[in-house]
Amino acid sequence: MQLSDFNYELPPNLIAQHPLANRTDSRLLEVKADGANCVQLLDRQFKDILDLVKPGDLLVFNDTKVIPARLHGKKETGGNVELLIERISGEMQAWVQIRASKVPKTGSIVHINNRSGETFPVEMLGYDERFYEVRFPENIFSLLERFGELPLPPYIEHQPDGEDAQRYQTVVAKNPGAVAAPTAGLHFDEAILQKLKDSGVNHATVTLHVGAGTFTPVREEDLSKHKMHYEWFSIPDETLQAIEATKKNGGRVIAVGTTSLRALESKAETGLSSGETNLFITPGYQFKIVDCLLTNFHLPKSTLLMLVSAFAGIDNIRSAYQHAIHQEYRFFSYGDAMFLCRLENTKL
Repeated sequence: MQLSDFNYELPPNLIAQHPLANRTDSRLLEVKADGANCVQLLDRQFKDILDLVKPGDLLVFNDTKVIPARLHGKKETGGNVELLIERISGEMQAWVQIRASKVPKTGSIVHINNRSGETFPVEMLGYDERFYEVRFPENIFSLLERFGELPLPPYIEHQPDGEDAQRYQTVVAKNPGAVAAPTAGLHFDEAILQKLKDSGVNHATVTLHVGAGTFTPVREEDLSKHKMHYEWFSIPDETLQAIEATKKNGGRVIAVGTTSLRALESKAETGLSSGETNLFITPGYQFKIVDCLLTNFHLPKSTLLMLVSAFAGIDNIRSAYQHAIHQEYRFFSYGDAMFLCRLENTKL
């Protein structure tokens, strides 16, 4: 596969800059097989998810919680520097992206500050071609709460505010560690979760701490040369048991978002229920657990667009995206959603 196979032109006005008034106000594009070797594209509202899932189906959510992962400070030379946590590797260590006029040297100190005038030192430990490893002087999470800023995606142009603090988290978020939200879960509120439960739809969770690498562009035209970023995941035993029971009883496993899907398929690939995964899913991948996927619309040339193309077919996704653009769906993190099931033998 080539990188150019996953490009499309998106009018900038379709990039959602703010969430809608209510989580469930989003639109939902259903990519539906009609049984005749083709699919239909149906324009719906997100609340129609109540009609698309069935009693006995299992919704699998990512319960990661976004941390205030963006830090500002100065180098020892006085120059400004910005650190963005990529992933936390220990109680006092993390891999980060750095933005500065000149990157600090290994062994040097960066002084992080906040608006209250407090500071703390971060030691530069090393570099792995993409990210820098740094050491904090105490527990990372406690320092981030005092010094960190919510890391909105680069295509959202405003500074994070109180609305973002609430709405850039899912209602199931509980395990801190992500630097980007699992955005498919943003469409659910407590009321619709209860309605789904009352209708006989089961819920389960995984944890995958989304890293800043999710926004790193793919630079290799030959996708076989692309190195996927690592993300930490964990799948509880009760979720594995729920999946087994769902399959046994003829229900469908529905991943709420690409991150839930990657966690589940990583388990299928490695046999491990937790650890770091760099699973890169492209067309031709044989899915082993997930039957249906709820997902937002993804960036051109992104690994996430490649994943959904693997799930539903390149031509199907290309046509679905063209339809969404024509119908002026809202794109990316605060945007609308798609619902699609496995479409191995269908074409538009």
